[in-house]
Amino acid sequence: MQVSRRKLITSALASAALPRAALAKTPTEITWDDLIPPGVPYSEIVAAGEMDETNDIWQPVFDENATKLNPVLDGAYIKMPGYIIPIDQSTDGVTSIVLVPYVGACLHTPPPPANQLVFVTTNKPWPSDNLWDAVWVTGQMQHELQSTEVAETGYLLKAEEMETYVW
Repeated sequence: MQVSRRKLITSALASAALPRAALAKTPTEITWDDLIPPGVPYSEIVAAGEMDETNDIWQPVFDENATKLNPVLDGAYIKMPGYIIPIDQSTDGVTSIVLVPYVGACLHTPPPPANQLVFVTTNKPWPSDNLWDAVWVTGQMQHELQSTEVAETGYLLKAEEMETYVW
């Protein structure tokens, strides 16, 4: 089949006129359960634990499953809900956070296992007056075990968008 020069140019111009939103990727919406690899029950991640008498808090003891990450999520474009624990904060807002599954995690209770915590970085600061809001975070997810000032995290998410989670 031969394509005329006119059809080729018309086709190229039409595709150039498409809105960029039509070409944007659609994120896969995930939940906290998706962070745990298939076949690893959450109940097997946390062992008994021990009391930190000095700081008067209970420290869970995690087994080797606590750092096992879901291989499907490495490099995935996702959208997930969570709560903010600020790490890097300025007058413009927060540019890096630990995303946690429930309010108070890591601050008022012992931290969840690494595979239930996501270190999030964003170029667009999240407003400091919205730190208690539940949020949706959309971006590229990667496996990256790292230690932060509040806990060990298992995932890194480079946020393209953050928005208030609406119930």
